[in-house]
Amino acid sequence: MARRDDLGLRAALADRLLPVLVAAMSFLAALGLAGTLASASLAASWQAQANETLTIQVPQGGDPDATGKTTRLQAVQTALGKTPGVAKPQVMSQADENALLTPWLGEDATQLGLQMPDVLTASWAGPGSPDALGEALDAIAPGTLVDAGAIWAARVAALTGSLQDCAAVVLIIVALVAAAVVAVAARAGLAQRRETITIVHGLGALDGDIASRFASRATMLVAMGAVAGTVAALPVLAWLASLAAPFAGQMASGGGTLFNLPTPLWFTLPLLPMAAAGIGWITAQLTVRGWLRSLP
Repeated sequence: MARRDDLGLRAALADRLLPVLVAAMSFLAALGLAGTLASASLAASWQAQANETLTIQVPQGGDPDATGKTTRLQAVQTALGKTPGVAKPQVMSQADENALLTPWLGEDATQLGLQMPDVLTASWAGPGSPDALGEALDAIAPGTLVDAGAIWAARVAALTGSLQDCAAVVLIIVALVAAAVVAVAARAGLAQRRETITIVHGLGALDGDIASRFASRATMLVAMGAVAGTVAALPVLAWLASLAAPFAGQMASGGGTLFNLPTPLWFTLPLLPMAAAGIGWITAQLTVRGWLRSLP
């Protein structure tokens, strides 16, 4: 059985403009929420990869080492193989080095007459940072440099942290705009039904009863718009997730399917309509109660 509309709120708070505006803001909120979760996930993946990667540069790798029994490169490679925490040490081929240096030095750096250092790659699985490894290798082959990727990991952390902050600011702005929209709609409805509300209030209707009527109507409209906006954002989020999948070391399970969305997002997206409904209820309550208190 439909609830009686004694105050005429169906006409005062029409089911057109308010849900559309809330749907647009919920769409933006869904994108902001997804951006926050995606940046956190990518940051964790990228930082782990950066921290685990070791790059070792050995200048004059073909020269004899201090013992004269082997080359500097072979001595470093042997030391890496015996060092706990170092896994899969490999010498980078000349072709791979040229591929890395092509954007700066051209297709073949050897044509420039530069003596390029030999480069090894490995993975670090030991506890703590591999700072001591650089000192040990420098003792074996002076001038050897070890890059543990910590600098890049710190830069990635700073970048993703700023992205998360921006996404959080977007969510706050969207929530404030949503509250403002509900407040304006409630004030417009009060102005349209001013005479009726004034009479009912003068006859002894409680402020809480009148405010609850407005809040119930506003909450329903806001929830409808929030659900529509969240559902409309799903195809866009699926498309963005499919584009971001390779950066997380994953393969997309199809062009823009919902299966590409991260699991945490499925648990947080339903919270958007609930949060929007809560904002609508609180804002309408505060707006109507404040207006009623101003009556003579």
